[in-house]
Amino acid sequence: MSLYQPEPVEISTRMRPGEWTEESLEQLVATYRERIMEMGAGASDVVTDIDRGDDGSVRVAVSWAKPANEGDEDSVAGGQVL
Repeated sequence: MSLYQPEPVEISTRMRPGEWTEESLEQLVATYRERIMEMGAGASDVVTDIDRGDDGSVRVAVSWAKPANEGDEDSVAGGQVL
């Protein structure tokens, strides 16, 4: 039995106007990307989606669509060690 779960991983947040700057947004995205890569994602597998609202709000989502396991616990997707 494998502990690997192929469900997508997402870290996201919404911020109201005045709660963020371009610099803090850039730092937040970098932190989210780093956290997902620590979970085993390759840099090219991490997807960043930033939606800016007309009112100055912003929604940030950083995700990783994990591939299905090949059925061999020694070859768990993402290079994770069980």
